[in-house]
Amino acid sequence: MYRVGSSRLFAALGFSLFFASVCFAAPSSFEAAKVMARQHVYQDRNQQGTFYCGCSWEWAGRSGGRVNLKSCGYEIRAQDNRALRIEWEHIVPASLFGQQRQCWQQGGRANCKRTDPLFSAMEADLHNLTPSIGEANADRSNYRFGMLPGSAYRHGACDFKVDFNDRVVQPRNKIRGQIARTYFYMHDRYDLRLSSQQQKLLMAWNREFPPTQWEEERNRRIGRLMGHPNDFVTGARSWTLGHHNNAEGVRFSRAALSAPAEVTAPILGNSRSKIYHLPSVCPSYGKASKKNEVVFVSEAEALRKGYRKAGNCR
Repeated sequence: MYRVGSSRLFAALGFSLFFASVCFAAPSSFEAAKVMARQHVYQDRNQQGTFYCGCSWEWAGRSGGRVNLKSCGYEIRAQDNRALRIEWEHIVPASLFGQQRQCWQQGGRANCKRTDPLFSAMEADLHNLTPSIGEANADRSNYRFGMLPGSAYRHGACDFKVDFNDRVVQPRNKIRGQIARTYFYMHDRYDLRLSSQQQKLLMAWNREFPPTQWEEERNRRIGRLMGHPNDFVTGARSWTLGHHNNAEGVRFSRAALSAPAEVTAPILGNSRSKIYHLPSVCPSYGKASKKNEVVFVSEAEALRKGYRKAGNCR
């Protein structure tokens, strides 16, 4: 359902015109999406806090990071190693959308990644990815969101509750609206089923917690990479009980089956030599030092920024 006459609708229309006029290359694998998210979405957000707990972190490797637990008063519950590292959380769990695909029944996530282009598109969708403390990511698992007024906190000062018996997670207020709008987007775009109970909860969170300035900026950044924004953030679409899914991502995936295969790993440049390398066809791919490594979403972007393709690429 579209909200006619609102200022957010006009802004959304502007988004559509902008995205239609620029080059974009959505990631075609989860691995590529994590690198893109670090380089083009969260590159300047590591001091603003992780998703569930608000801890700062220092970037490490291509897409990871080391968490400063003291910055948010986080206390390790059980998993020391995962508590200290950044992991990329699927707000809508991969198992939730995977279990609605036949590939999952025939071999789980690994089979879906190998055989189902639509699953790969969902797994790599940047609108659904966010940096999280690894242990919080593990404790959230694939549990549904809900309210846990009688449950105790288990992670120090982190405003994050988990009921392992009932498989429910209560997130902090600051991210509840973003969670709701991400759920709406994923279910609408990929034609997923959402229970009435979860719909009612998420609709309440959407009303109570409108988009923050960062959520809107995040949506713009991701929109430039994906080629489309989350319309539930811009206000171009709204969710009502019994919502009819647009399923645009399903149609797009079917059309892509007849198109040439896309690059499944990021294009890597060397800031020192101003040369870029493609996966599979360039022997020096991934051999630049991490401090000189630059990630591009397309060859067009690399060329615009003054880079040239390595001469030894096949």
